Amino acid sequence: MTVSPPQLRVEGLAIGYGGRPVLEGLAFEVARGDIFIVMGGSGSGKSTLLRSLIGLVDPIAGEIEIAGRRLTGASPDERRAIKRSFGVLFQGGALWSSMTLEENLVLLYEQLTKLDRRAAHALARFKLAQVGLSGAEGAYPDQLSGGMVKRAALARAMALDAELLFLDEPSAGLDPVTARRLDELILELRDVLGVTVVIVTHELDSIFRIGSNSILIDGASRSIIARGNPRDLRDHASDPRVSGFLRTGP
Repeated sequence: MTVSPPQLRVEGLAIGYGGRPVLEGLAFEVARGDIFIVMGGSGSGKSTLLRSLIGLVDPIAGEIEIAGRRLTGASPDERRAIKRSFGVLFQGGALWSSMTLEENLVLLYEQLTKLDRRAAHALARFKLAQVGLSGAEGAYPDQLSGGMVKRAALARAMALDAELLFLDEPSAGLDPVTARRLDELILELRDVLGVTVVIVTHELDSIFRIGSNSILIDGASRSIIARGNPRDLRDHASDPRVSGFLRTGP
């Protein structure tokens, strides 16, 4: 019986700038279908870790594998192919402000696929409908609420049918009701489409609501200090750094 590789595997990872590590000795796996949370306070290095996982920062040491394919040490062509297999939602949305929501997605299809223009527009509208934005296709990002911008950015992250999504602080800046609705959408996409989701966040409400597995990274020790279901860690952690974070916040 063939066992599928984890959707994401990290082994012996050290990351930093100018050869000086921010985090080191990182090792974890993300199973297919997980909603995996990377937790940590401000300055702990979780955003640097995310940039390394998506190929924007080369690690000092160690390996990153996505669906069994090594991102670290890959040739430029292999690297491009691996990057097309995942989608990213950046914290600010990173939508083109001069384009409508539909045009933001169509641009991606024009650059990365061979779809004709009609098919690209139809697929863009379908992806926006999947995140509850039917009727908003012709709106510009600055005409939308923060929650709608995050949904549009999520649609773009899903545009190429990625099996793995990286979400950077998706609930940041949202009111509690909008954040809950976004969490419910993430759960629905996981359940309906089978995507695996890696979320970098310190928002405790979202962490406990949707996280199925997690790591907690600590800037002082430059390492992972806890791993597991975040609710279990909150209720049973013996390390005061872990219980302090999960019970009171960063």
